[in-house]
Amino acid sequence: MASKDRIQRLKEETRINILDASLQIVKEEGWQALSMRKIADAIEYTAPIIYEYFANKDAILLELTRKGYLILSNDLQEAKSKHRLPAKQLEAMWLAYWNFAFANKELYQAMFGVTTSCSCELVNTLSEAERPWDLFSEVIGELMGIEDMDSDVICTKYYTFWSVVHGLVSINILSRGFSDEVNRQVLKDAIGGLITSITK
Repeated sequence: MASKDRIQRLKEETRINILDASLQIVKEEGWQALSMRKIADAIEYTAPIIYEYFANKDAILLELTRKGYLILSNDLQEAKSKHRLPAKQLEAMWLAYWNFAFANKELYQAMFGVTTSCSCELVNTLSEAERPWDLFSEVIGELMGIEDMDSDVICTKYYTFWSVVHGLVSINILSRGFSDEVNRQVLKDAIGGLITSITK
């Protein structure tokens, strides 16, 4: 029994090493540089070993995307828990979203296809990808006094927020933004204006 546990633990460690090596390659060289052979070289395994864990590069991309959504959801939950009023929660959560995007730029690129290909059909099947929407829609609903989380109104408001924040993130990932100070002010102005518009 102990031997089976050890083998399972080693397999999980190898799987984690593959994902860590993949992310490190992307951080150093960009998504276009990622290949199964390069990953194998980084962890000093042969390429066929990598295929025992992941069918192809897209499978690795999907797993890193899942990881990104888990981190983002935790960050959003933490930001929400620091405030009692929905308006303050919403502002803190979108600021946390912004911070996540730049603290985990490579994961963000994979999650939303910014400067890399996105297997959006596969990403949409991830239960983890639903969690940010659930967190935001709950707060938006509370702020607007709407209990139906499937309400078209909540959906529209969420996508309005997301379009503005994601757009600003994308502009800056492509290095077309301004200074961090200006970006944060634009972000706060936009979030504040949208919050005000739905509380009138």
